[in-house]
Formats: sequence, C-alpha cells, structure tokens
Amino acid sequence: MTADASRGAEAPPELIQLLTPEGERVEHPDYDIDLTPEEIRGLYRDLTLVRRVDLEAVALQRQGELGLWASLLGQEAAQIGSGRALTEADMAFPTYREHGVAWCRGVDPVNLLGLFRGVNHGGWDPAEHNFHLYTIVIGSQTLHAVGYAMGIQRDGAEAASIVYFGDGATSQGDVNEAFIWASVFNAPVVFFCQNNQWAISEPLEKQTRIPLYRRASGFGFPGVRVDGNDVFACLAVTRKALAEARSGQGPVLIEAFTYRMGAHTTSDDPTRYRVAAELEGWKLKDPIERVRAYMFKNQIADQDFFDAIDAEADELGREVRKRCLALPDPEPLAIFDHVYAEPHSLMDAERAEFATYLEGFEA
Repeated sequence: MTADASRGAEAPPELIQLLTPEGERVEHPDYDIDLTPEEIRGLYRDLTLVRRVDLEAVALQRQGELGLWASLLGQEAAQIGSGRALTEADMAFPTYREHGVAWCRGVDPVNLLGLFRGVNHGGWDPAEHNFHLYTIVIGSQTLHAVGYAMGIQRDGAEAASIVYFGDGATSQGDVNEAFIWASVFNAPVVFFCQNNQWAISEPLEKQTRIPLYRRASGFGFPGVRVDGNDVFACLAVTRKALAEARSGQGPVLIEAFTYRMGAHTTSDDPTRYRVAAELEGWKLKDPIERVRAYMFKNQIADQDFFDAIDAEADELGREVRKRCLALPDPEPLAIFDHVYAEPHSLMDAERAEFATYLEGFEA
C-alpha cells in the first residue's frame, strides 16, 4: 500500500459505511439505521450550515478579524453524525475544532468566534449545553471525559460522555492514560478520534503502524473504524457506542476515517507538506455532496429545498459576520474573571499588579 493509499486513496476494508461517496445506500449487519426523510433533510441542513459558518470564520481570520481559526472543512459528517447521536444527558468534551458538535449542542456560533477573536474565554456555560469548553492542550480533554464518566457511573445516571481528539493526539500520554482508566473502571465514555490523516504536518504513518481503532484492544475495550465522511454511518456507530456505554458495557473507541480539507489552522500552509492529488481524491468523498446525491436519487428533496438551504446558509454567514464584528472589546482586567469559581489569592494579586501597570498609561 502506498502512502497515499494509507491516507484514504483506497477505502480500508474494515471501514463501516452506510452511504457511498456516490450517494448509494448500503447495509451493514451491525450498524443499520432507519432515518425518516425529515431526519435526512435535517442532517443535510446541519452539514450545510456548519460548513458555511466555518467558511465565514476562515474569511474573517484572513481579514484580520480573528486571531486564529481551526477549520472543520471535510469533517462535517463525523461531527454532525456523532453530535446528533447524543442525548441531552450526555456530556461532550471537544478539542478546538468541534464546531459541528457545538452546533448540535446549541452553542451560538458567535461564541466560538469570540474565543478566537480574543474577547471571551469560550462564552458558553458547559453545564447548560452539556458541551465542555474548547481544549487547546492536545489530548488533555480525554482525562476530563473519563473523570466525568466515572462520576456518571457513581451517580447511577443514564448518560455517557464522549470525547473528541485527532489522530496526532493518540501519541500523547494523556490519551493513553485515559484509555487505561476508562478500561479498568469500565467507564461510560466514547473516545471519538477524527483521523483526518495529518497531525499538522505529520502524516498518519508517523503516528501508528496499525489502524488506530485497533489500539483499543490492547487496553481491553472494543474499537471500530467508520467512514468519517458518511453522516449516516457516523450517527449509527456513535449511537450504538453511546448506548453500550450507558448500559454498563464500558468504553468504545471510534476512529472516524476522514480528511482535513483545509489547513490545520489558519497559521498553517498545507501545500508545504501534502500533494494536490491527495486533496483531489478526497474531494470526491465530500460528506455533503453524497447526502445531496442520495436525496436527489430517492426524491427526498427537490431543487427548491436545496436553494432554500443555500439561502439560509448565506443569511447565517452574513449574520455571523455582523455579530462577530459587533462583539465589544472586553475591559483589560476582565481577563482575570471566570478563571476560578471561587476567590483566589494569587489571581487577586495578579489582577492588582496588572491594574497598577495599566494606570501607568493614563494621562
């Protein structure tokens, strides 16, 4: 197998897929799903609107309105499929790229932009949305998710946690420690790895000699690889894994085999380390186009529906831009707010020191 093939030029034989890149529905004995036309239209709307928010955010960063942005382009199906599998009681722990999961959990997209604009610390209440704040430190959120899952276990609640991370994070010690704790304590947690083939500029073969999902067996729990560009399969696989976790069967590792179509972040230039042919091959597997093709073939939607969704997406993009630009700059001392839940002596001292520094600039 060539390096290009290992990154998805050929579909891995163990890949769970319910919707082909050509929009053909296929069956799987273990992961079937029965979706109504309304549910399918809803998934298409999710995919389209989330991509539009992402594209607007990239444009805002290029125009100097955001300090940075981590694009989800190409990974919409993995995030929408898994996000829509969650119940209200489940808790999600994201990295810094899970804009689609945030959408599914009802987080205002402008709050995401506010974080990267530098005007808030996240801007949403994790308890309100059951969606934790973005995590920049690679892999640390896996430990948080396992700890939360162990709390669910002790409370006897009918819920599970899910944690998102990339292929590069699987090389981090925190992730492997989380696997150990989850396995030993049979914690109700789903590990959702979005394998987008590149850890910044490092290809997948620099991270592992075996498929990532197979690592789970070494820790004592099951792993599964799903077509990360297939929203139907991502929904079915994640729904089953969460149900197993809630019922006491312990953790599951899902490897969503997908591709990062854009840069790692807007500070990255992917043309320096990957070839155009690889990108072109993955364009044929676009997660939105395959749903669109399926809907056309099965007369689930007509052109008027798609035009209406496109118009809604454009309006959402305009609204997100307008509201992002209107976000007020915070007071300088606000950086010390919401760092700790309770008063903290060190934080008080640092606040006073910074206030004295700022006073030195007053006329």
